[in-house]
Amino acid sequence: MDIERTTLPGIGTRHVFTTAQGRRIGIVEYQAGGRRDVVLDDADDPDRMVSLTLTRVEATALAALLGFPELVARAA
Repeated sequence: MDIERTTLPGIGTRHVFTTAQGRRIGIVEYQAGGRRDVVLDDADDPDRMVSLTLTRVEATALAALLGFPELVARAA
């Protein structure tokens, strides 16, 4: 799976990948404050992304729900 990384000058970094269903999903990681936005392409307009803002704690909780701790354990 390829992850597209885009520097957003003055903002941070966007990390996006395309799902098996052809949808683009990703994370915008802001330089300051630990803010993360989950972004998903708009099914009606592929040039538009819909976002959900997460705090660092919320992002950590979402990572746990998606299985990040198990991934780390397997890598170790």
